Amino acid sequence: MYDVSTRKRALAMVAQGRSLNSVSRQTGISRAAIRSWQQRLEPLPRMASPDPGPPADDHAYAYLLGLYLGDGCISAHPRGGGYYLRIACADTWPGLIQECREAIIKVRPGIGVCTLQKEGCRMVTSYSRHWPSLFPQHGPGKKHERSIALTPRQQAVVDAHPWQFIRGLIHSDGCRITNGTTRLTAGERKRYEYPRYFFTNLSGDIVRLFTDTLDHVGVEWKQANKHNISIARKASVALMDTHVGPKY
Repeated sequence: MYDVSTRKRALAMVAQGRSLNSVSRQTGISRAAIRSWQQRLEPLPRMASPDPGPPADDHAYAYLLGLYLGDGCISAHPRGGGYYLRIACADTWPGLIQECREAIIKVRPGIGVCTLQKEGCRMVTSYSRHWPSLFPQHGPGKKHERSIALTPRQQAVVDAHPWQFIRGLIHSDGCRITNGTTRLTAGERKRYEYPRYFFTNLSGDIVRLFTDTLDHVGVEWKQANKHNISIARKASVALMDTHVGPKY
């Protein structure tokens, strides 16, 4: 009862990350019908995409790489031929959402970018044939369940722009907080507050990329636990404040 264009439109909305409930409400098509179309769909053969060459802006790419490793994913279009890059950005940080959009455009000038509202966050989304070439860490399953390593070209970008890479990782899976403690001074208990940075990721490989880059720029860090890195030394926090800063 639905024509081909209607089916394609509904499936494209699902491919963009929309839930079946959301697509059903907007189109008036039942969830069962959309699900059956997904199950019957035979993907078209994928054409090998030519190497897109280096990113148009290495500075922006180093930041976007950090965001991708922290809160990004790449998924294939259900009909083949292209891929969606999605970066999850919390609604709390509108400046981060805008900066993510700008980084994508700088890396691939002229590309389209949209935001899809999810519960508590926005998915900054862009479609291209070339995302897996630009982010070869893409693969099946969750990042922390597979090996993550930078290519020589990516490592060269990170070496040239380490602070942007660190900033992307902090903006995705890190934070700047103020800790408080009390100390007994001259018989009087006083409260002290001090800032610190944290980075948390389930992937040991991504944590190691973060700490290796911190070492490169002279930031002292401690491993609070298996997945959590703490930066609390005054001089190191000052460096982080200069080059990274809190989310906004």
